[in-house]
Amino acid sequence: MRFSSFALLAAVQILAPCAAGGQSSKEEVGRLLDSRTERLSGIAMDIWDLAELGYQEARSAELLAQELEAHGFEVDRGVAEIPTAFVASYGSGEPVIGILGEYDALPGINQDRVPERRPIEGKAGGHACGHNLFGTASAAAAIAVAEWLEETGSSGTIRFFGTPAEEGGSGKVYMVRAGLFDDVDVVLTWHAGDRNGANPGSNLAVKSAKFRFRGVSAHAAAAPERGRSALDGIEAMNHMTNLLREHVPQETRIHYVITAGGEAPNVIPDFGEVYYYVRHPDPETVREIFDRVVAAAEGAALGTGTSVEFEVMGGSYSRLSVESLQRLMYENLRGIGGVEYDSEEYRFAQIIKETLEPEPILGSEQEVQPFEWQQGYASSDNGDVSWMTPMGSMVAATWVPGTAAHSWQAVAADGMSIGVKGMMVAAKTIAFSALDLLSNPAVLEDVLEEFKERRGFDFRYAPLLGDRDPPLDYRVKPGG
Repeated sequence: MRFSSFALLAAVQILAPCAAGGQSSKEEVGRLLDSRTERLSGIAMDIWDLAELGYQEARSAELLAQELEAHGFEVDRGVAEIPTAFVASYGSGEPVIGILGEYDALPGINQDRVPERRPIEGKAGGHACGHNLFGTASAAAAIAVAEWLEETGSSGTIRFFGTPAEEGGSGKVYMVRAGLFDDVDVVLTWHAGDRNGANPGSNLAVKSAKFRFRGVSAHAAAAPERGRSALDGIEAMNHMTNLLREHVPQETRIHYVITAGGEAPNVIPDFGEVYYYVRHPDPETVREIFDRVVAAAEGAALGTGTSVEFEVMGGSYSRLSVESLQRLMYENLRGIGGVEYDSEEYRFAQIIKETLEPEPILGSEQEVQPFEWQQGYASSDNGDVSWMTPMGSMVAATWVPGTAAHSWQAVAADGMSIGVKGMMVAAKTIAFSALDLLSNPAVLEDVLEEFKERRGFDFRYAPLLGDRDPPLDYRVKPGG
């Protein structure tokens, strides 16, 4: 038998008396995952140390791919024309259950594994969104389910999707566009957070682009009449876009940063660049508002005597929620429970908590949030996945309560045992939910029917980012 570790645990409590996917199976899978905590922690911490940015996660992706390969998965690397994207499959037949795993870090923020602010000198980025834990827990769940498939002789396929560049790179969108989810029945995913929950809800669709203005350089004092300022074009565009805010739906979010605006005040800049995000709950509304932002850029160029072009950098749909699938994940999460700190972790959390808002309080990491609709205002490329196949999601308390994503406090917890404990809650919840879907056709059928109704029978997918190639260099600094 290939998986001796599972067989050893199964000897303690035989699977046969329970139906496949029943409580006995879950208990065995839970113990199996617990027995691997030390190894899984090592993988997660290695990825935390690497802190590789979007589309540059070569070593992080390979760590996970090799772990899956070692447990009998067939791994297809470099999918969707992305070197750091991969798909790992185990089993055969239906249903096909997908599990998403991320592993990209964020630029410009890093922190040591300590509760006081202490950046690591020379480190360009950090895991401030918990993706080192995300990819590891998802891979662990996939492996545990694969072992259950072999031990029980059940039909079905478990498929792990190694998804790079979630942070602004829209990695999953290119994988969706490549058809990698076309035959998947259900996808399960999770994210790091400061609480435990598996709520139905949605977030914002987004489309982003870099607008590049070109003008004519000249001495700003001696010959200003000869110049045409690219920065003037940017500022005119920004002004018109800010006026636009009065005339868009209230749920809209528009934000930008000037990434190039000149080097010296006495030189009229002949090049400038501004990076825009446009968000709204409805993907079609995002398309419409984005087109108005483009019109503002063109008007700004005309009025300032410059020219403008833009490059779409990313785009993703809002999350389509399937309540029956969320309820399934919620019941499994509630059965597992939250995170309990030991005395050392509690001291760590107390120090971190002094830098945060008082609510939620320490101790809430042990709880599971009530099952209720939640509207989010960030965006994620898993939104596109959720429109192609039913997607169940959850959050686990990998951070001290009150910690915000993309913060140094998140980096610190993601690099130590508090993060690992939340990671194991997620791994078990995903594995248990997959067992339910694999072993109970009626549950799966209910999920699929609700998904079809919510999506609409006339839905046609068109990615917000269009037909552009993956921006593999979007995190590469000029000259880097």
